Amino acid sequence: MLRTILMVLFIIVCVALCIVVLMQKGRDSGIGGLTGGSSDTYWSKNKARSREGMMIMITRVLTIAALLLACALNVQLPG
Repeated sequence: MLRTILMVLFIIVCVALCIVVLMQKGRDSGIGGLTGGSSDTYWSKNKARSREGMMIMITRVLTIAALLLACALNVQLPG
């Protein structure tokens, strides 16, 4: 019973993780990356409060949840 609940949670977390990763923007810097532009901008300082910062935090939380659930599902219980 517990294994079934964990498996359903694992599937939900994995699907949510895929959706969140696909919703994020690419990190290519284009021409600006060739010139070595300054990374100390207003955007870089306040990135955590933006939508992108929120998506990164959600991605980290879902990744940790997926790893913990995978480990929990892999444990062989006696009986």
